[in-house]
Amino acid sequence: MAPTADQVTAALDGVLDPEIKKPITDLGMVESVVVREDGVVAVRVLLTVAGCPMKDTLRRDVTAAVTKLDGVTGVEIDLGVMSAEQRAALQTQLRGGVAEKEIPFSRPDSLTKVFAIASGKGGVGKSSVTVNLAVAMAQQGLSVGVLDADIYGHSVPAMMGVADERPTAVDDMIMPVPAHGVKVISIGMLKPKRDQVVAWRGPILDRALVQMLADVYWGDLDVLLLDLPPGTGDIAISVGQRLTSAEVIVVTTPQEAAAEVAERAGTMAQMVHQRVAGVVENMSFLPCPHCGPEHRIEIFGSGGGTRVAETLSARLGYPIPLLGEIPLDERLRSGGDLGQPLVAADPETPAAQVLDKIASTLGGKPRGLLGRQLGLSPAGR
Repeated sequence: MAPTADQVTAALDGVLDPEIKKPITDLGMVESVVVREDGVVAVRVLLTVAGCPMKDTLRRDVTAAVTKLDGVTGVEIDLGVMSAEQRAALQTQLRGGVAEKEIPFSRPDSLTKVFAIASGKGGVGKSSVTVNLAVAMAQQGLSVGVLDADIYGHSVPAMMGVADERPTAVDDMIMPVPAHGVKVISIGMLKPKRDQVVAWRGPILDRALVQMLADVYWGDLDVLLLDLPPGTGDIAISVGQRLTSAEVIVVTTPQEAAAEVAERAGTMAQMVHQRVAGVVENMSFLPCPHCGPEHRIEIFGSGGGTRVAETLSARLGYPIPLLGEIPLDERLRSGGDLGQPLVAADPETPAAQVLDKIASTLGGKPRGLLGRQLGLSPAGR
């Protein structure tokens, strides 16, 4: 006599998910059990994600568990994939019934403009640009937040003069540290010691990013700036997945080598369905100390920012502007070392004026949903 569906389900109680180590019946992975008159048992199992690397193990374990029952003449396994709602329910279950906190900036109705400051390589002044743009926007009357997403090379707290500050925790909510009229949070503020090294990889990096986005009380921001790590690694991918409406600003320097790798950072934005808002060329030239700013000493060459903007415009299929060319200024560096951003300490300098203009261009965009990225791609892509 063939077993009943309940008997088959009871047998499947002993099959554990290879990764989660819990019964697949408890995890909602068994969608249906059908026992035919000839003793063949058909089981439909839902994988947590498509292309699950452990699907062969699941297939083997389910087959072995059902085959042990009396009256079973054969086992047919149909593997499906959980829906987004089913995965969310599973995640809530695994967290003990507590749903993951929502990232306010990922809501479809969020009006906060999110800019991810990216670069193809380190050393181009990406963090200096981020900090000065944030302070300039705050001086222009906007409510601004800065998230230092450069987990390994977090330098924003020092540049903002709050390297030794610690955020206040109210129950399970973190208050960002105020500096120069900007709300600031960084993994550097959450470490027990300032000199402690962060040695994390993919999933932990993603969790750290989510915590800084969801557990921090940002309030009603006009603009949120994210200082990304250089390159196209885990954090850049996570930002693309978590903040699909974020726009990318690519920072480069004039030389050929920097421009070439900067193009990769811009192309990465397309891969995660983000839009590139523009290109900033830092260290563009040194104003001649004898002749004045009209004579540009091009220490690192010229044209890198223009090339990146033109290449990305052609590659991505829409116009990407060169937002500005920031001249070399020793005070930009020293201001970062002292925690006094140039736009606040020396607003009349040529570099500060270019940064202020870029901030006005970005911050002046209308605060609304029109033209926002939806993070969608055509079917089949």
